[in-house]
Amino acid sequence: MRPYEIAVIFDATLDESVIRGTIDRITAQVRASGGTSGRVDRWGRRAFAYELNHRSEGYYVFVEVVAEPEAIAEVDRILALSDDVLRHRVIRQPERSAGRKPIPAAPPVAGAAPASAG
Repeated sequence: MRPYEIAVIFDATLDESVIRGTIDRITAQVRASGGTSGRVDRWGRRAFAYELNHRSEGYYVFVEVVAEPEAIAEVDRILALSDDVLRHRVIRQPERSAGRKPIPAAPPVAGAAPASAG
């Protein structure tokens, strides 16, 4: 399992229930494939620096998930096919920045000779 952040920009004219429904569909897909969904950060409406699909603002949502790459590929497909989504980006997070502890090194085996350098 790997940590990801999914950034989604919705059409700003959409109703809140449509946005919530799409986010629920994303998190349900992640959970159905054995992953976990974390924090959902709704930034709300923001103006674009330039027009995007003839629109000047969008509704930003960021979702943190921990899932297998296959589940994330399906989420990416769902977002790409959605007419409500203007843009999306799936970003794999480093283990350390995602709030997860790094995997500890394996303890030395008792009676084993130390590894020689060189």
